[in-house]
Amino acid sequence: MHRRVEAHRRQEQLPTNPLYDGIIPEQGVPRFQLPASPMNPDAAAAVIRDELVLDGNARLNLATFCTTWMEPQARALIADTLDRNLVDHDQYPQTAEIEARCVNMLHHLWHDHDGDGAGCSTAGSSEAAMLGALALKLRWREQRRAAGLPDDRPNLVMGSTVHTCWPRFCQYWDVEPRYMPMDPETLTLDPARLAEFCDENTIGVIAVLGSTQVGRYDPVAQMAAELDRLQSRTGLDIPIHVDAAVGGFIAPFLDPERVWDFRLPRVASVNASGHKFGLVFPGVGWIVWRDHAALPQSMVLECDLLGGHMSTFTLNFSRAGAPVIAQYYNFLRLGFEGYRAIQRTCRDVAEYLGEQVSRIPGLQVLADGSHAPLLAVRVTEGFDGFTVDDLAERLRMHGWQVPVYLLPPGLQDVTVMRLVIRNGFSRDIADLLLRNLREAVDHLTAAATGQA
Repeated sequence: MHRRVEAHRRQEQLPTNPLYDGIIPEQGVPRFQLPASPMNPDAAAAVIRDELVLDGNARLNLATFCTTWMEPQARALIADTLDRNLVDHDQYPQTAEIEARCVNMLHHLWHDHDGDGAGCSTAGSSEAAMLGALALKLRWREQRRAAGLPDDRPNLVMGSTVHTCWPRFCQYWDVEPRYMPMDPETLTLDPARLAEFCDENTIGVIAVLGSTQVGRYDPVAQMAAELDRLQSRTGLDIPIHVDAAVGGFIAPFLDPERVWDFRLPRVASVNASGHKFGLVFPGVGWIVWRDHAALPQSMVLECDLLGGHMSTFTLNFSRAGAPVIAQYYNFLRLGFEGYRAIQRTCRDVAEYLGEQVSRIPGLQVLADGSHAPLLAVRVTEGFDGFTVDDLAERLRMHGWQVPVYLLPPGLQDVTVMRLVIRNGFSRDIADLLLRNLREAVDHLTAAATGQA
């Protein structure tokens, strides 16, 4: 949280390079309040660039799933369309048309071929997930009210590996979260236990296609089958929303035989992140519903504020059209085979890393990149020479940014570090990382044994 700066610090001036003398105000640049007068544009840009060098190298950031590289042609299109307000369909009809094309491409990619679906772009997969969950809640509420039943105690069932946007949704929209602990063997939720968590107040079940902790795919087909059995016993018809923020742009290309999408009648909606493995700079997400019946009309707002009449059902209103244009560029530029080649390379590098890391004494690979291209690595149980925090700190000395965290309930005592392999992370870069990792382990081991 960015709290208000104390009064005495608001008077601080930003130190500047002497080479900027004459092009910046004589009194310097205030750090926490607006300057009194305009500044030379080159000087303003230079001052900011001087500070940004303190940021880490995005290409060495193994924590983020977000895209850190795009082609120059995509960057140029982004620059050309930053002024397009995506919500203004009257003024920018072609940008709106391109968004609609992307939604239709995703319907097709996720095997919804009947042409009755709905969807839109969002600011990211978190907004998309919340829209999917909100549709579940409103649809459940309408059904309860139509049957004359109480609708004041909705709950949402999900595994403990869900993204932070899901507890946030439950907190914001007054829904009880019901978390199923991670299965220690599969590192996903256990479909056989769904009946323990579901009841007449369950608005839906969340399946995760690539958890942020370990990259594993929930077994969506088995979850759907279990909910089918639950319906046959109890009459409860509980839909599934698939959070495919990570895997929505991976599974269709690398695991076409995996059934997780609209091929399952119980899947009502899917969200995905365009700025993760959709290969677009932040921020763009996507939400797609199976059909218009899955999108309650109470979510749709009719608006003529910008001149033309339009229907909107996003949480944000005004938003730059540039990320959507960048997504469409990728769809045209790469096509199915291009996406498959890039995601195949990412997974190959991740699996290579997993195999090599598993050979390093003291380290255990929990997630090997065979689902989403990421590794989750822990210190071998019983090994006390160093911790993953120690290891991450040593790697940071070489510029690598590696997150360390505890796993969710089910393995809540296990601390891991995560290595996300994105487009542009080559086998050569992987070998450099392995060299730094082995050096770090050797150093820490020698220090622990008094041999340093």
